[in-house]
Amino acid sequence: MSFMSQKLLCVQLPLLYAKRFRGKINIQRPRQPHYERAKILAVTQPIFPKPDLKKKCFEKNVDALRVNPYDEIIAKEVFNWLNHSKMVGIFHLNSITSDEIFKVKVALHKQNMHLKTYGKKIIGKAVVDTKYEAIYQLFNSNHCFVFSPEEKVSQLVKITRKVPQMILLAGIIQDRLLSRNEFVEYAKLPDLQAMRCELVNVLNMVGNQIITNLESHQKNLINVLDAYAKGENNTNKNIEEDTKV
Repeated sequence: MSFMSQKLLCVQLPLLYAKRFRGKINIQRPRQPHYERAKILAVTQPIFPKPDLKKKCFEKNVDALRVNPYDEIIAKEVFNWLNHSKMVGIFHLNSITSDEIFKVKVALHKQNMHLKTYGKKIIGKAVVDTKYEAIYQLFNSNHCFVFSPEEKVSQLVKITRKVPQMILLAGIIQDRLLSRNEFVEYAKLPDLQAMRCELVNVLNMVGNQIITNLESHQKNLINVLDAYAKGENNTNKNIEEDTKV
C-alpha cells in the first residue's frame, strides 16, 4: 500500500516559464497602447502654456515686479542691523559644515556678536539708494555678516582667523566702510580708553614744556641777579675787613 501511494498518488507541481508575446519589441515603431490606457495617457499629459509671440522683448515682466512682503520685512531687518551696529564684518563664506558654523556662532555670541546670512536680492533691497549702497558690489557669491553693538575688531579678527572658510572682505565701523587691510590695521590699535589716556599725557607734556620755556628766562634772570648780589656782598665784606686792619 505504501508503494502504491508513493508511485500513484504523488502530485507534480507545474513549471512556469515567462515568454515574450510576439517576439521582440520594436523600439522605433512601438505598438499603440490599448484604448483605455491611451485615454489615461491623454488625460495625464502635461499642458505647457504657449509663449505670447505678440509680446515685445523690451516690455517689463509683471511677475518680476511683483513684491514679496516677506522679502521686504527681511530687508528692513538687514537695514536695522546695519544702522544699529557699531561694527559690521563682511565675509565671503566658502563650503563649510553646519557644525563648524554652529561653533563660530557660539564663539561670536560669547563676545556679543551675531552671525547672519542673507540672499543678494534681499541685500539689494536693503542697501540700494542708502548710504550703504557701496557694499552691494561685494555680494556676488555666498557671504555672511557679523554684527556687533561694540567695536570689538581684534576679537572678531582673532575668532575668524581660526576659520579658514570665512574670508574677510570689508568692514563698517562708525558708518565708515573699511577695506580688509584697513580693518585689520584698525584691530591692531589699542583700546579707546588707552588712546585717550595717551592723548591726555601728550597734552600735559606739551603744557608743561610751554610753562618751563616761559619761566626759563625769569629763572635765569633771578639766578644772575642772585649771583650778582652775592658778589657785591662779598666785595663789601672784604672792604670792611681791610679798613679795620
